[in-house]
Amino acid sequence: MNTLYLIIAAGLLAVVYGIVTRAGLMKASTGNERMNEIAGAIQEGAKAYLNKQYKTIAIVGVFVTILLFILFRNAIAPVGFVLGAFLSGIAGYVGMLVSVQANVRTTEASRKSLGAGLNVAFKAGAITGMLVAGLALLGLAVYYMILTGPMGADNRGVIDGLVSLSLGASLISVFARLGGGIFTKGADVGGDLVGKVEAGIPEDDPRNPATIADNVGDNVGDCAGMAADLFETYVVTIAATMVLGSILFPSAIDLMLYPMAIGAACIVTSIIGTFFVRLSKGSDNVMGALYKGLIATGVLSVGAIYLVTLFVLDNGMNAIDEAGRITASGAGDTFTGMELFLCSVVGLVITFLIVMVTEYYTGTKYRPVRSVAEASESGHGTNVIQGLAVSMEATALPALIIVAGIIITFSLAGLYGIAIAVTAMLGVAGMIVALDAFGPVTDNAGGIAEMAELDPEVRNTTDALDAVGNTTKAVTKGYAIGSAGLGALVLFAAYYQDILYFSNQPDNPLSGVLVDFSLTNPYVIVGLFVGGLLPYLFGAWAMQSVGRAASSIVEEVRRQFKADPGIMKGTSRPDYAKAVDLLTGAAIKEMIKPSLLPILAPIVLYFTIYFVTGGGKIGTSYALSALGAMLMGVIVTGLFLALSMTAGGGAWDNAKKYIEDGHHGGKGSEAHKASVTGDTVGDPYKDTAGPAVNPMIKITNIIALLLLAVLAH
Repeated sequence: MNTLYLIIAAGLLAVVYGIVTRAGLMKASTGNERMNEIAGAIQEGAKAYLNKQYKTIAIVGVFVTILLFILFRNAIAPVGFVLGAFLSGIAGYVGMLVSVQANVRTTEASRKSLGAGLNVAFKAGAITGMLVAGLALLGLAVYYMILTGPMGADNRGVIDGLVSLSLGASLISVFARLGGGIFTKGADVGGDLVGKVEAGIPEDDPRNPATIADNVGDNVGDCAGMAADLFETYVVTIAATMVLGSILFPSAIDLMLYPMAIGAACIVTSIIGTFFVRLSKGSDNVMGALYKGLIATGVLSVGAIYLVTLFVLDNGMNAIDEAGRITASGAGDTFTGMELFLCSVVGLVITFLIVMVTEYYTGTKYRPVRSVAEASESGHGTNVIQGLAVSMEATALPALIIVAGIIITFSLAGLYGIAIAVTAMLGVAGMIVALDAFGPVTDNAGGIAEMAELDPEVRNTTDALDAVGNTTKAVTKGYAIGSAGLGALVLFAAYYQDILYFSNQPDNPLSGVLVDFSLTNPYVIVGLFVGGLLPYLFGAWAMQSVGRAASSIVEEVRRQFKADPGIMKGTSRPDYAKAVDLLTGAAIKEMIKPSLLPILAPIVLYFTIYFVTGGGKIGTSYALSALGAMLMGVIVTGLFLALSMTAGGGAWDNAKKYIEDGHHGGKGSEAHKASVTGDTVGDPYKDTAGPAVNPMIKITNIIALLLLAVLAH
């Protein structure tokens, strides 16, 4: 129990860090009246959007809570679901609030120096990052304590509670990621099509009615959306690892606590790592300053996890035999505490390798982005062709890194070793979210500088920060996708082990039911095909939603330009609120249909196969086999599709920025016009469909786990 108290203390430390750092951030100057007016409009729009989004999600949440109570006939699953949804919502909302309060302060700090602007923007990101990790760990640890204490839940009840907690986090995440992505890219694409292409005015020009909506979108999509996404990945992965531990090692409570202990240790190292982020004297290498914090966090985490392993696993645990090995029940895997530690090191190495590969494919210094920029000289079509080629090529190295990680960790500690590697990856999520939230803050800061008509030197400073922010957003998306894919693999392992557990319980409805994942089983092939198509269908619906939202903004901007010629002359102010309100309604409406797909698909597939095969034990066996195959199909195609979309969109975006910096003819050239087209295609790729596939993969797996639990009741 002392271990559990230390875990809770680490979660509280992250929350205290966020509160104290925010108090210091709020003391920073917010600049002149015009800057505050623009920032106020962004804050108002972001709050209005999230309030409306959360009201919509709450309606779905109430229905799901009632359904869980009816199905499980106890409070464990409903309470877990509500807690997970509430904490995920808080993480996203607070992330948005900090971002919209820090943007104007970053602009003002940038009037002093690049270092001052970096300091404010990164502090804002660090607040969000530590709150995400802290709240996620607190939710897991406190609910685990309640389940094993006041609720008196047995091992099965603890598993149901943790899976339900994950479902709550996942439901918020898929809505937040998708809705926020539709909003931000609808504003961005629509505003660019009319502003840049038709009217010939620059990005963030105050004459564009979609400008405020674009800045609002950065916060509700890239900040609140990513916060909810990684909160969910953190909760789901650690919960799945705990579930796997409870099935494989029913007598070893230490292995239920070990994943949370890793998360606790990494929270402390992430907080220490934030103090390493600073520009060296005379340096303008912003990316290098941020990487110093990430590297420090990683190196410190290796030492911290080693100490945690010694403390938790070698502290008289009853599952360790005389040879110092732990044996998994049923699976037959045996390993030592040191081998588990090595698995966590592999997880951290995978994190850094994926970060490096993503930066290579999306950074302006490297071949992929420059090849897209060069292709732009030939026209719009060649820009799109080269961007698509880069997006497909960018899937190879991350996939090989993940494959190598799976082989190494499985050889060290079996399925549980893979789970611990992913847990270590998610352990540093606090620092990763800090890097991601840095992006929308700096993007907004540049927009405020432009609209407030500050000195060009200020815009140059914010542009330098924003350029790095674009890279950090791409890098963190790559990290999120890689960890989501491996996390979903852990969920699949939990699904399979759950079936084995239930089938060996003589008084269970699933007693004697076995699954057959052989490729000679036609229903396995059916499951693979259905699972494989889901990410593509989901991505298509998400892209179409952005297109419709962008069309509505295009019409609104054109209407305002036509109705009031003074807008283009600079003598009249556009109706920003109208554009924000229009997009809010469109995004909320458009997010419903794609979000329901991963929730309903596993249920529909299971019962279709069950009834087609005649029901009973045989029908259940075929249906569960098909459902498991569907999960593998979702994981494989979802991982590749998300990596492709994210890397390709990032490459298109930075190719445009590379040209705008004066290469290949610079702004206004034919190459620049072609790059704007590519960026328009890439925007919904990298900021809507691609990132939203992450929670989509995991919620499909979680629904399957819950369906299994319901069938076993």
